Amino acid sequence: MTAAYPLVLSKSRPLRLVTFFYLYFMQGLPAGFALTALANFLLAEELSAQQVGTFVALVGLPWTVQFIWGPFIDRFQHTAMGSRKPWVVVSQLCACLASLALLLVVNPAQEIYLLSACFFLHSVFASIQDASVDAMAISVTPVAERGRVNACMRGGMLIGSSLGGAVMALCLRSWGFQAAVLMQGLMLLAFTLLTFFIKENEQDALLAFRFVRNDQQATNEQPTLTSIFLKLFTALLSKLSLRTFGVIALVYICLSIFVRSLNVYLIQELHWTDTYLSTLSSSYVVVGATLVMVAGGILSDRMGAGKLLCITIGLIGGFLLLFNLMAPLWNNQAVSSTGLLVWYMFDPSFSIAAMPILMNISQKGIEAAQFTTYMSLVNFSDVVGSYVSGYILSWLSAPTIGILCGLLMLALLFFLLFIARPAIQKTGMTL
Repeated sequence: MTAAYPLVLSKSRPLRLVTFFYLYFMQGLPAGFALTALANFLLAEELSAQQVGTFVALVGLPWTVQFIWGPFIDRFQHTAMGSRKPWVVVSQLCACLASLALLLVVNPAQEIYLLSACFFLHSVFASIQDASVDAMAISVTPVAERGRVNACMRGGMLIGSSLGGAVMALCLRSWGFQAAVLMQGLMLLAFTLLTFFIKENEQDALLAFRFVRNDQQATNEQPTLTSIFLKLFTALLSKLSLRTFGVIALVYICLSIFVRSLNVYLIQELHWTDTYLSTLSSSYVVVGATLVMVAGGILSDRMGAGKLLCITIGLIGGFLLLFNLMAPLWNNQAVSSTGLLVWYMFDPSFSIAAMPILMNISQKGIEAAQFTTYMSLVNFSDVVGSYVSGYILSWLSAPTIGILCGLLMLALLFFLLFIARPAIQKTGMTL
């Protein structure tokens, strides 16, 4: 009797956790390289906050249109290799090849437009891979396990971006830009090859792109792209969606505005080196991210993502007020470093609470398209925050920006608890 194939996502919880961790690690690695190591490197090379903010925004721009990919991923599936895996593998391979185009850049500080264009191309394919991975996660993950899976996904993203920021920052200064690019490309290629050997379901082929018909397709008419888009927009404009996601999007905008403003302040006002900032905000975060990933995933499944969301927003708001009122002490590097390390724990904590909620309010039949659209808008929120932070800094100081963000967080918490609560609780989520 032939032994069952061991690497099947739908049959193994440990495999699901490991797989979605490394798939998001693949996204985090180049993100850390671009948004931490290179962004801080460019600031240290005396590019303006507006130039660096524009670079960061261009890197993130393709992630803001992920809603385009979701309906196509939902519509064109059911291949012999699985429903989602072909999208994941092909987009991974294209992203890997696109990342090697960065070898065309010789001096990133002097070739900022070419650098931005290359990262933009990579982000296009990486955003398709992200949408495909999200669709796969929804398809193969039981509802009771989504908190832990989202914890692994967010943990993989954070640890990947942390290592990408720290290792690439050191590589940039020690061996040069092209050595860092080559290192990143080889790592992405290794993970891409690994994905070929993982199946969604036991009956799937390892490598086959032909379409197959299932029982549901044989008895029901396949939805058109037009019908999927119409259903998607109806779901997105529902009162529940607008209220719930509106709060989540504003939190992400605040997170992005403050951290970009703080980085500019630390490098250009307090004269931190870009290498120290990249290493601090990356390598030391790995340990904390791992703890948050494990504890947050368990708490989300047991306590409920809604309660965890409210607690996290309250903690972020309180921290922003306290830390920014202590701004006169930021000259003491121990104080500012500690505050920065604590701050980097809030992003994964918030995401671990927010992502299961967005999965749960995604409607059946368009789960992948709706959740991917939410992710697209989350990424857009980050891009908006990165872009406007450089301009806000010309009017307000980083500590003032932080205080305003903290006050907005507390206002959002009040809205969740006293205005949006009835609509959210109708879905079975408690706040």
